[in-house]
Amino acid sequence: MADVLIAAVFVPSPPLLVPELVGLAASETDDLRHAVLDAARRIGDADEWIVVGAEAGAADVPSDAVGTFRGFGADVRVALAPASGATTGIPDAGMPLTALIAGWLRERTATGARADVHVLAHDTDPAECAQLGKTLRARLDADATRRGLLVVADGAATLTAKAPGAFDERSAAVEESLGAALAAGDPHGLAALDGRVCEEIALGGRAAWQVLAGAFTEPPSEATIEYSAAPYGVGYHVGIWRP
Repeated sequence: MADVLIAAVFVPSPPLLVPELVGLAASETDDLRHAVLDAARRIGDADEWIVVGAEAGAADVPSDAVGTFRGFGADVRVALAPASGATTGIPDAGMPLTALIAGWLRERTATGARADVHVLAHDTDPAECAQLGKTLRARLDADATRRGLLVVADGAATLTAKAPGAFDERSAAVEESLGAALAAGDPHGLAALDGRVCEEIALGGRAAWQVLAGAFTEPPSEATIEYSAAPYGVGYHVGIWRP
């Protein structure tokens, strides 16, 4: 594989990353926000971001799209490419959260880049995730264009009694396995995530994590973790894999 891929950066997708959406409570997530922004800056000099996330329904969002977080409480507008009219065009209030987070990060860390977003359904078959990862890796390595892979994915949302999905006693062990695989640069550990169990413990990023695994059929040369914790009972991991 050619070493064109700058890095694969993985970040979570909570709207609480955006200060305007959480108001005075923004300080409670400063550590997470700073880690996400710092990680995104590592691929800030890329010409193109290929973004992968997992949500209730599948969608592809082109790089000329603009959107708004209005549905999450504030009209914070984002664009997926430079000079795409985010301030003057009509933003899509239904843009997938994966794309909104990618646009928000791009505008703060990589203003010259374009972001092409692929959203998978939560229940996408692991084999399909692996194949998409391989396909995207071929695209990442295809020519001399400087590209980065941005994976927008959460861990389990059932880690405490007050978590969005309530508490599931199985979630801690699965979350620990996920965090260990990310820290060790272990694509096989990500590929081994059980889709049925992940669905039951509300580990919504499973499909996106397995796309990351498919993009690294060979383990990364370097794996770093910037943040790994569970505020509000949801597992969030921020880090970087380098080819």
